[in-house]
Amino acid sequence: MSHSGSMDTMDETDADQVVLPQEGLCGPSEVTALSHLYRAEVYRSTVWRQRLDQTTNWAVISTGIGLSVAFANERASPFPIVLVGMLCIVFLMLEARRYRFFYVWRFRARVLEIAFMVPILRGEGAKIQLDRGTALSDDYEKPEYRISMIRCIGRRLRRNYGFIFAILGAAYFAKIAIHPVDVTSWDQFFRRAHIGPIPGWFAILCGLGFHAGWGFVAWKTWWDERTDKTKMADFLKSREDVNFAGAASSHDAALG
Repeated sequence: MSHSGSMDTMDETDADQVVLPQEGLCGPSEVTALSHLYRAEVYRSTVWRQRLDQTTNWAVISTGIGLSVAFANERASPFPIVLVGMLCIVFLMLEARRYRFFYVWRFRARVLEIAFMVPILRGEGAKIQLDRGTALSDDYEKPEYRISMIRCIGRRLRRNYGFIFAILGAAYFAKIAIHPVDVTSWDQFFRRAHIGPIPGWFAILCGLGFHAGWGFVAWKTWWDERTDKTKMADFLKSREDVNFAGAASSHDAALG
């Protein structure tokens, strides 16, 4: 009776504001829309992944051309190897930028997999959690990069360009040390390394500094990723994204 009386005396305006909490959307129209959205994000990530391969192909072809020119005859200068290295730096920056764009679409597809596909695979049905300010809705309203430029550079160095730069460094050393014949003194070694007005010792010092620099960037970014204890740090800002805080906590406990 008291409950009924309180409902009778409730102000009409207050009654209009009473809304039953809604946990999620699970209608066929929502499921279809999310399915098409997932296909679109996977397609866009695939297109940008192909663009990454194109940049790597340019770097590999340029490297082959530079080595062919440098070793064409005994009078050929090692300078083409240096030019190719500079060109590969440009390709590396372009590819790192493309990787940042690729990661945007990869992030969205990954969140859809976690929030939409995982419940289906677990037998929980196609129940779409309401997106109250989570990473996916925020990303559609205000798109942003999900990975830093320096981290992209480090990843591309470890996976592709580090090997290319190592080959160029070995080719440069071989050109001035054993082509066309072995050097017999340090003076001869530095004389072969000179590039126009640039003395050989300075050219070699710059080369060593360059290789030490890219090696440090590759190692530093790898170490930062290894020491990052946040689960799904590549895709989510925090464990509270897409309403999986509880599941992430239990997963962390299971992993120790």
